[in-house]
Amino acid sequence: MAVKIRLQRHGKKNFAFFHIVVADSRAPRDGKFIEQLGSYNPNTNPATIILDGEKALAWLKVGAQPTLVARRILSYEGVLLRKHLAEGVAKGALTEAQAEEKFAAWKAEHDKKVAAKTTGIKNDEIAKAKAAKAAEAKVNEARAKAIAAKKAEAEKAAAEEAAEEAAAEEVAAEETAAEEAPVEEAPAAEEPEAPAAE
Repeated sequence: MAVKIRLQRHGKKNFAFFHIVVADSRAPRDGKFIEQLGSYNPNTNPATIILDGEKALAWLKVGAQPTLVARRILSYEGVLLRKHLAEGVAKGALTEAQAEEKFAAWKAEHDKKVAAKTTGIKNDEIAKAKAAKAAEAKVNEARAKAIAAKKAEAEKAAAEEAAEEAAAEEVAAEETAAEEAPVEEAPAAEEPEAPAAE
């Protein structure tokens, strides 16, 4: 029987997560399995991987074959490196202490890279939020200026209209005053009397 380390799909449509399982290669993808080793959630950034490295290493040592994606996950978690170092110890190429030291150095470097990626993602999100806030503030400022200009225009138009009305009222008042004022007639010019004929 060929034993595979592979992924079992769970979750809803467009939001899948996976169980990492050891199963017979003839079993259906989401069907019967021998043992569950962990889980893989690609929906987070970086992806969340929970893996029992000791069990995975034990299954690899007895000949379980990982699928392509499972192999990448095992490599990311350092299980394949541990298997490689264990084979080196078995052949006498290095000691157990040297193998542990190499794995510890790799793990420290790996954790540093993961932490750098996580902080980089957080910093990018903060920068995007700041940029969005600045853009929104700029748009709000432009809107406020436009509204202020509109109000100033409306006030200016209202002031001009009021001035025109006041001028029209003054003209009307002057006209009514002129009409109401008594017109003094100029005295008729007296004609000189003709001298009486004698």
